[in-house]
Order: sequence, then C-alpha cells, then structure tokens
Amino acid sequence: MKSVLVLYYSKGGHTAKISRAIAEHIESGGNKCAVMHISEAVKEGVDWSSYDCVALGACVMYGTYDKSVFEFTTKHQAALSEKPSSFYSVNVVARKPEKRVPENNKYLQKFIELSPWKPKDVKVIAGKVDYPSWRWWDRLAIQLIMKMTDGPTDPKTVIDYTDWDDVKVYADHLVSLAD
Repeated sequence: MKSVLVLYYSKGGHTAKISRAIAEHIESGGNKCAVMHISEAVKEGVDWSSYDCVALGACVMYGTYDKSVFEFTTKHQAALSEKPSSFYSVNVVARKPEKRVPENNKYLQKFIELSPWKPKDVKVIAGKVDYPSWRWWDRLAIQLIMKMTDGPTDPKTVIDYTDWDDVKVYADHLVSLAD
C-alpha cells in the first residue's frame, strides 16, 4: 500500500474538488491519500516521511499562481525534491486540448520558471468557468481574457472543462511514482 499526499491551493473551490477526486481514486485502489490546502499544511506542518509521493496542485488566476504557492515551494523545496513528486496546474486555457500539453501551457511553464522547486513530473488539468460565482471584477477581467482567447463570455456561463477520467489516470500515475 502506497501513501500519497495531495497538497493544493484553490481560490474558487474547483482545484479543491479536483484534489479530492484524486484522493478518492487513490483510496479506491487500496492506497492511502491525505489531502491538504497549503494554508493548512503551513499551519499544521507536514510529516513528509509519512508519504511515498507528494503532489502539489494550484489554480491560475489572472495569469499566475497565488503568492502562497511560491512561498510554500520556497520553504519546502528540499522536502518536495527528496521524494517522488508532481505539480499539477489547473487553468482554463487548458480547455483547448493543445494547451493540456505541458510544453504548450504557458502557465505551467511560468510556474517552472518562477518556482525554486523544479518538479520532474507535471500535469495540466483544464479548469472551470463559473462566472456567477465570481466577484464582479473577477468576472469582468476573465470575460476580457476569454474574449481575447475565443472563450465563453456570457456572465451566466458555467462550464466545467475538467476531464474527470484523465484526473483518475493522473491519480493512478501518482501511485506509480510512489513505487
């Protein structure tokens, strides 16, 4: 039995939902999986030795990741590098299949460039457009970005672009990294 830690940063809740789905799939295969928001990991600490593999996921908002993601990777760079680990980026640009390829996803590439931790394993997961749940200024900014990238702009739009079967494949991949 393998033990995986899934750490994440989520702003609107979708990355949290993806992280829980990863954990549920890992556990359904008879393995152990803990899930923690990085703020919880900072507050409570992490017993890194309890895990065979660590995955860290974060959402993109306004073209970047929250500063807490970079603070976390700076502080825990050694622990993340000492064992099998993976980084997954959740972003709406990945609604286009070619943008799910790590080399073609500028947000994932930006993370690799800016983070002191250089993950050897990475994944891009398409996110969710949920205009009704966003603050008005977030909605307007994202509508502008979507207009420029031929995405949906109707303020009533809710579209989950996440390939949930691929999330399960990624969960299985995390377990295989733990070998």
